Parts: sequence; C-alpha cells; structure tokens
Amino acid sequence: MTAAVTGIGSPTSRACQDAARTIRAARNTTSKDEVLVTTKAQAPAVTSRRWAALFFIGLAQLMIVLDATVVNIALPSLQRDLGVSDGDRQWIITAYTLAFGSLLLLGGRIADYTGRKRTFLIALLGFTGASALGGAAANFEMLLIARALQGGFGALLGPSALSLLTVMFTQPKDRAKAFGIWGGISAAGGAIGLLAGGALTEYLDWRWCLYVNIPIALIAAIGGYAMLAESRHEGRARFDIPGVLLVTGGLVAVVYATSRAESDGWGSATVIGLLAAGAALLAAFAFVESRVPQPLLPLRVIADRTRGGAYLAVGLAVIGMFGAFLFMTYYLQVVKGYSPIKTGVAFLPMVTAVLISAGGLTTRLLPKLPPRTLIVPGMLISALGMLWMLTVEPGTAYAGGVLVTGLLFGFGAGMILPVALNYATHGVDPGDSGVASASVNTAQQIGGSIGTALLNTIATSATVDYLASHGTSPAIAKQAVVEGFAAASAWAAGIILVGALIVAVLMNTPRPKHEAVAEDAESVEPLLAL
Repeated sequence: MTAAVTGIGSPTSRACQDAARTIRAARNTTSKDEVLVTTKAQAPAVTSRRWAALFFIGLAQLMIVLDATVVNIALPSLQRDLGVSDGDRQWIITAYTLAFGSLLLLGGRIADYTGRKRTFLIALLGFTGASALGGAAANFEMLLIARALQGGFGALLGPSALSLLTVMFTQPKDRAKAFGIWGGISAAGGAIGLLAGGALTEYLDWRWCLYVNIPIALIAAIGGYAMLAESRHEGRARFDIPGVLLVTGGLVAVVYATSRAESDGWGSATVIGLLAAGAALLAAFAFVESRVPQPLLPLRVIADRTRGGAYLAVGLAVIGMFGAFLFMTYYLQVVKGYSPIKTGVAFLPMVTAVLISAGGLTTRLLPKLPPRTLIVPGMLISALGMLWMLTVEPGTAYAGGVLVTGLLFGFGAGMILPVALNYATHGVDPGDSGVASASVNTAQQIGGSIGTALLNTIATSATVDYLASHGTSPAIAKQAVVEGFAAASAWAAGIILVGALIVAVLMNTPRPKHEAVAEDAESVEPLLAL
C-alpha cells in the first residue's frame, strides 16, 4: 500500500485483538491501493463512529463556507466602527482569499505528509485563535492580520477535512451519502452565512460574525479528536520548495488581480500584468512538477479526465453560486429595501432546495449513474436559474422573481457539488488524497474570485451605461441596477452552459461498478481505528 494508516485512539488493546480475530476477508476496492475489510462483529460500532466523525468534519466545512459570506453582510458596520476607508475595505475580504487560495496546495501536501487528523485539529485551533483576534480587533491593521491568519489556517483545514472524508468512505453507497451531505453543506453554507451575518449584525454586533467561529471550531476539534484516527502518506516528508514558491506566487497574482479588477477594471495595466505574471508562474509550476521526483501536485491528479471534469464543474458552479448570492443580495437590499436579516430569510428556500436535491435525489442516484448524467442536468438547471434573473424588474414580487431563481439554482447546485466533490477525489492514490482535496478547494476559490470580480464588473458597466442613456432619477437608478444584474446573470448562465458542454464531452466516466459484499457485512475503512 502507498499510504500508511494508523489507528490512534483505539478503545483498548483487547478490543484491537478481538477485532483482529473477527476480520474475515480483505479485498481491493475502487483503488488498487485501498483495502476493504469486512467484519460482522465490529461493523455497527465502526459505522456509527464513522458517521459521527462526518458530523464534526462537516462542522469544519460549514465554518469555512460561512466565513466566505458572513463577514460580507457586516462590512458596512465594521467599516464605520473601525474607520476603514472605502479604498481599504476590500482588503478585509482580499486578505482572507489571498491567504486561503494561494496556500491550499501546500496545505494539502502538509496534511498528506504530517497526518490528516493532526493537520485538521491544528487548523481548527488556529482558525479559532484567528477568529478571536479578529473579533477583538481594535483597528484595521489588527483585523487584517486576523483575516490573513484565518485564510492561512483555512488552507490547512479545507484539504485535510475533505481528504479525511475521502479515505473514510470508499464504498459507492456510503460515499454517495457522505458527499451528498458534504455537497449540501458547501452549497447551502453561503446562504446560511448571509442569514447568520444579517442576524448577528442586526441583533448583536459585527464582531460576532467572527466570534461565531469559536464555538463551531471548538466543537469540531473536540469531536474530531475523539472520533478520528490518523492517516498519512508513508515515508519521509519532502516538500517541493520550488513548486511551493511558484504555485503560491501564481495563485496570489491571479486572486489579487481578480480583486483589483473590481475597482480598476479588467483592462487596467495592473490587472493585465498580474494575470500575465500569474499565468507565467503557473506554467512554470506545471513544468517543474513534471520534472521533480516528489512534486507538490503530481500531474496525474489533475490530468485524469474524471477529476479534471470534476474540478471544472466545481469552479464553474461556484462562479454561478457567487453570482446568485451577489445579485440577489443587492437586489433585495438595494432595490427592494430588505433589511439584512430579512435578506437572509429570503435565501432559506434556496437552502432548502439544495438540501432536498443533494440529500434526497443526488445521494440516491450517485451510486447508480455516471457522474455527468447528474452534473450536466444540474448545470443546465442552475443556468436556467441565472437566466430567470432576466425577468426580474424593480417591482417584481419575491415569489415570482428571487424565489424562482433561488429554487432553480439551489436544486441545480445540489446535483452538481456532491457529484463533483466525490469524483474530484475518486480513485486517487491514497497518498495524494490531501493534494487532490486541495485542488478541488483551489478550483472553488479561483472560481469564486474570478466569478465575483468578472460578474461584478459586467453588472457595474451595464448599470453605468443604462444611467448614461436614461438619466439619474431614483426610479431609473433602481432599474439601472436591475439591468446590470440581468446582464451579468446572462453571462453567468452562458459560462455555466459552456461548462456543461465541456463536462459532457470530457467526463466520460461510466456508472460505478457494484461489487458483491456479504449480505450481513459492513465496510470498515482503514482510517477508523478498530
């Protein structure tokens, strides 16, 4: 086997001996390096422990996704309280995204080599400390440091959490359930963050948008310590330092360029220069990775058609997701005059659609169908949701406008993300599960950064053009905002549709093979200690 898996925290040595005597068979699963162990006596306890562990890993993922949106709602209050200028406020978001997006691949490799459980727990505790520092920030500089630390520890937490999930669930049926839950959290977490951010800002204080991470992280850390066992790549840890420097520099340049594009425009010399530098550094990274003996990102991880299609689907789905959150939030607050908490409540039907789609439909179909037969229809439904924004006017009722968009997009996202996240790590060498998980997190981060900047630029340009040709009365100003959102939504729909076509051609993976397992046996993944 290419991965050494140890059982830290086993109940007792006698239990280990009893479990060893009950092992009846071992055979290969979907990956040639994974061993499936079936046992009768220990199955209920291990199964229960595995699903309990999923709960605590899911809490960590929820915290990461929440943090991407919960602070956004608090920005106006935060800005007034700390005296942050309009020019500097973007750094509150950018500091997090830069650290998070640029360090993900390194975080994945650290998890592979030093232990996924250990990295998971350290990242949770670090994220807790950074959140406490940010909540207590007395000035802009202190908050900026805290947000960068949050991003850095998030880059450790995201890959370690997903890689733990990957090695825990290897059987198609259970894996489908686990990734259905995971995909539901990923898709719904942003909307939950908007609701939580609105409630915390309106009824408590903006600082609680950061303090809220503390209890979540501590519960996840305590539960993870009790329920998870260690797994790591065998052999001595060797980090590809040239690869680390090249990919970190390239991702920083790309993420920073997209954040600057919102204020400077895509045609500015700064943005073009940063994008060109980022592309050159990433090309050099790919060249180096094909030459070094122990690469940071083995090219086999992303060259596989199935995983490549999954990364593409995740990145494009996130573009639409961020666009949906952005446009619906501003439409409800700026055009319709909703309060932050009312805006959050308005997203609840979208969250419900995600959970029904991911947990009710996708989970059942994932073990039975080829991945593209779920991802492609999901992308088409999501694109239809974005196109529905073209029908929305300033006077459109919630039920006929935002509600329809949210339901369509939520249902589509619930079909895309569980499948894409599953196949983004499916069949990967166990020793590469951390970096494969980091790759899909990178696709999410880059997709979100580019999507937000690109769609916001399109919306702003369309709004300015409409005002220039129609005047500046209050009614026209609202119509101009809606026209901007409609233009950007059309672009988002087009991007998702092109992505659906590419995934349909690229992801030619057949439906999962069902392997015969004894009727009364339960699978025991190597991650969990007997």
